[in-house]
Amino acid sequence: METDPGWVDEVLLSGPSDGVCLRLPAPVDRATLRRLVADAQAGLDAAGLRPGGAAALRLPPSLAYVVHLLATWRVGAQAILLDHRLTDHEVDRALRRLTPQVVVAPVRTGGGALRVFVDVTAGVTGYADRPAVSGHAVIQLSSGSTGPSKVIGRTAADLVAEVRRYTRIDGVALPGERIVLLPSMVHVLGLVGGLLYGLHAGVELVPPERLSGDAVLAAVAAADTPATVLGVPFHIGLLASTRPGGPLPQFKRMTTGGELVPAAVARAFTDRFGVPLGNMYGMTEVGVIGTDLYGRHRPAIAPAPGIEVRAVDGELWVSCPASPYVGLSDPTRWADGWLRTRDAGTVDPDTGLVTVRGRLDSQVSVGGMKVDLTEVETCVAELPGVAAAVVLWDDGITAYVQPDGPLSEEVLDKLLAERLAGYKRPRVLRLLDQLPRTTTGKLVRSPDALRSAATP
Repeated sequence: METDPGWVDEVLLSGPSDGVCLRLPAPVDRATLRRLVADAQAGLDAAGLRPGGAAALRLPPSLAYVVHLLATWRVGAQAILLDHRLTDHEVDRALRRLTPQVVVAPVRTGGGALRVFVDVTAGVTGYADRPAVSGHAVIQLSSGSTGPSKVIGRTAADLVAEVRRYTRIDGVALPGERIVLLPSMVHVLGLVGGLLYGLHAGVELVPPERLSGDAVLAAVAAADTPATVLGVPFHIGLLASTRPGGPLPQFKRMTTGGELVPAAVARAFTDRFGVPLGNMYGMTEVGVIGTDLYGRHRPAIAPAPGIEVRAVDGELWVSCPASPYVGLSDPTRWADGWLRTRDAGTVDPDTGLVTVRGRLDSQVSVGGMKVDLTEVETCVAELPGVAAAVVLWDDGITAYVQPDGPLSEEVLDKLLAERLAGYKRPRVLRLLDQLPRTTTGKLVRSPDALRSAATP
């Protein structure tokens, strides 16, 4: 099915030709971006991409990624977003399933492993002479933090509606301001909340030179206009442990998406910088669901404009007109216009505020007593000497812990005995130098993956 390409020019590429939209660190104005997109579109056409087809983009964060994404949509084709950190095996499996007409991948990459945006020369090769597997504008793979990835599709109308939803959220970066962009643009927060919203609203996107606390603060300080840092909880911890070299009056706020932010990390950040730490809750399937960008209601959030949230038997359901899943028909995830998030939570009947209480599978029974593993995990993560923790049920409550300095299982067990009732305490403690994370920075919660990581 062909995607009408007119929305790209209307929603993303319009505006003054001399307006800077990206700074990488050299500025890229709209006239330059439009020219680069047109050049990339010609290359895609020459390689065999047609309206109603699909292009698989296997590119790291780069100007090449941005222009090939927009060019694919301008062709009227579907963009399949493959995280550049996926293995060849994972990519081959996705390509066989989704059969794009062309694949866009790096021919040359420069700039170093720690750079957020890299210098890429992209190559386009033909793959399969077939139409796209669905009529969606974009195909994304879920992060798979608790199991295998899902194939998720969103239409051009979905993307445009979400971009316009952002413009109605109090506290987002405003035209003429900057977003210091940390999350990957392959995934929904960086893609829509960063790239697409920034292009639409006239907000300059400024990736830091490197993924370090000092580089992020340098990006904030590089201009006089207000800057919002957009990231995930990992980035909050990174900044909370970084001392600024001087005043940062440009620092407007930090907004985080992804997993819940431990209270201790949030306090450390706000104590250090004195700016609001905003929270955003969303899913790949529907984008942004709710926000608290001033940090007034933590851990609760307010539903985003146009989004309805309800709690059914302790699970959060989100309005979603059509199933977002490609090739799946699972009524336990989507039915009758509602997406089951698999997140536990409540909706306040008076204020409408939504409180996310973790995954539904975090509720377990120990000796007839209900235990919320999210509560246990929060307790473990806030202990002195702990950098990160995952607590799950694996024939008993099991804690996988990444120390922040010297720490033994005996000391950890003693600290927990002082803070948790006996039936809540982990029966197994595993110390790992580094907890596994997904490509979006979320802690992996798959028992098999964690067991494997803990095996010497």
